[in-house]
Amino acid sequence: METSASRPVAARVPMVFAVAVFVVALDQITKYFAESQLTGRAPIPVLGSFLQLRLLYNPGAAFSIGAGATWIFTIITAVAVVVLIWFAVKPSSLVQATALSLLLGGAVTHLLDRLFREPGFARGHVVDFIDYNGWFVGNVADIALFCGAVLLLIPALFGGEAKAERTED
Repeated sequence: METSASRPVAARVPMVFAVAVFVVALDQITKYFAESQLTGRAPIPVLGSFLQLRLLYNPGAAFSIGAGATWIFTIITAVAVVVLIWFAVKPSSLVQATALSLLLGGAVTHLLDRLFREPGFARGHVVDFIDYNGWFVGNVADIALFCGAVLLLIPALFGGEAKAERTED
């Protein structure tokens, strides 16, 4: 019986793109919800003030850094999407494939925001609506990006990648 860890890399490509498409769809649906339900409203507590729903439009990167250079983030994100696709179609393990698919989905949905949202093409603002105790406000794509990065780091930090490669050989 063939396990998911022993499947050939080509068999994982549809999974990578399916997860990425799921992330894009979930992120865009939740942003639609946020815009339709939170526009003009005070923050809505989910877990008191620790977790709230608050609609913001972010022209910059994380923490609104570089708000005046939105077009630069558009270019960087487009390059990141191409690089992620290149790596995602040839992952070395199932963990890496999953991590790359989460990163790809998060990057694509941020690119879509930059390209097609107000104030205009390649200058669009990212819709953020999950407020984490006032520390930062993010969205589903940010959660996917964070989880993907953690999944890439865990094997590197704890030697799991080498074990995964040995299992697949």
